[in-house]
Amino acid sequence: MRLVTYLSGTNHLPGIQHGENVLDLNATLTASGAAQSAEFGSVRAFLEAVGDRLPGLAESVTDWLNTSAPTPVGTAADLQLGAPVQDPGKVLCVGLNYSDHVGETGRKFPSHPDIFAKFASSLIGPDDDIACSDVTENLDFEGELAIVIGNHCRRVSEEEALAHIAGLTVLNDITARDLQYRGTQWLAGKAVDGSTPVGPALVTLDEIGDPQSLDIGTRVNGEQMQRSNTKNMIFPIARIVSYISQFLALNPGDIIATGTPEGIGAKRVPPVWLRPGDVVEVEVEKVGLLRNTVK
Repeated sequence: MRLVTYLSGTNHLPGIQHGENVLDLNATLTASGAAQSAEFGSVRAFLEAVGDRLPGLAESVTDWLNTSAPTPVGTAADLQLGAPVQDPGKVLCVGLNYSDHVGETGRKFPSHPDIFAKFASSLIGPDDDIACSDVTENLDFEGELAIVIGNHCRRVSEEEALAHIAGLTVLNDITARDLQYRGTQWLAGKAVDGSTPVGPALVTLDEIGDPQSLDIGTRVNGEQMQRSNTKNMIFPIARIVSYISQFLALNPGDIIATGTPEGIGAKRVPPVWLRPGDVVEVEVEKVGLLRNTVK
């Protein structure tokens, strides 16, 4: 199942993408018999309600969609999609999680995941403009796979961790490098308002298969800048979730970006900085494609 958030008038509403069509989440859950009179106001509210029932519910809804012809609210191409989760309680990121990226930065190989945070105010949708070039001269890209937590998670083992994940999405960790390195903390460069594209969908794990065998890549104006596979992560997804859960409770809708492979603009010779008009694409196999223009 592919959960999305779409704009209807001035409201962001939860939906399900099936093929090219987007369906109202609540109407679909009710019609399919998966829920009685569903009234979820957001994807996060839906995840909070279904908890660990999501895998079975997702399978049931998908089976119903494959044999029915519900009326869509529109197509993904025609609707304005937002970040799949509009209101995450936490947006966490893992730095230095691909060995080739560690090598290009010249940093020490990590013994534990390096965690930093963003805010919900930094998130934008899969087609929105990256409108922060006016605050930095050194705007950079970082294509990443992101995890969305599905049910409460505290001090879980690696073996238990995947059961607490709702699904995966795509995230571009756009970074203002000059702001990032003005001090010892990364926050200023990583959490600029309206800087972080996410989406287009939250894809439940039943549609993914092995999350540690997905191709990932980033293009700028059609030129390949990053290319790797999630099998090359230093810390796999289960270990990341388990590690964070030892000191921080994770809740439905929380987002965790899992790190970027080599090829960032800052480490190219000469550096490649994003400029107004540039089109940045991040694509993760089976998960989706982000395509955003810099303004």
